[in-house]
Amino acid sequence: MTTIEINRAPVMTLWAAVVAERLGYARDEALTLGRAVAGMNAQSKALRLGVRKPAEPGARRKQKSPREPGTVTLLGRALPVVKTPKGLRSVGKEGKPDSPEAVERYLATKFGEVLDDARAPMEKLASAFSRDELEQIAYALYEKFRPQVPRGTTGWGAKGVLDLGAIAKLTPTAAKRR
Repeated sequence: MTTIEINRAPVMTLWAAVVAERLGYARDEALTLGRAVAGMNAQSKALRLGVRKPAEPGARRKQKSPREPGTVTLLGRALPVVKTPKGLRSVGKEGKPDSPEAVERYLATKFGEVLDDARAPMEKLASAFSRDELEQIAYALYEKFRPQVPRGTTGWGAKGVLDLGAIAKLTPTAAKRR
């Protein structure tokens, strides 16, 4: 199977998690960071399309966690994070640390039995670049392989085709990089 019909959000979640791992985060940390990037992108798009209204000026989400959040930048997004006894976690709803297990279940549900097939070319692509290079180009790479969906509200939540071969073709070989 070289193509998968899928929504963009799980593709972004998986790619961002793969990138985070390549940048040195542990897998559980990377999973929560991946979901946070995808969630922020979805919120931005929802605002742009008018699917969601902007928050009232001065309105802030109440944080229930007593831990002071920090930030991690991934794919151009500044993500709120907290340090937990099990490692770094993105901060989800209500200011609580996200669950890597929940992200794994989400990815398994969305990709089904082809999750490993999708992850493999993404990992190969991410590992083809130095950490510094990847940090700079990760989102641009995503834009080259993400599923194509109709523009505007018609494409909101729509599935498109993820071509795993196209991801593989983006991976530079040693000869190409000289």
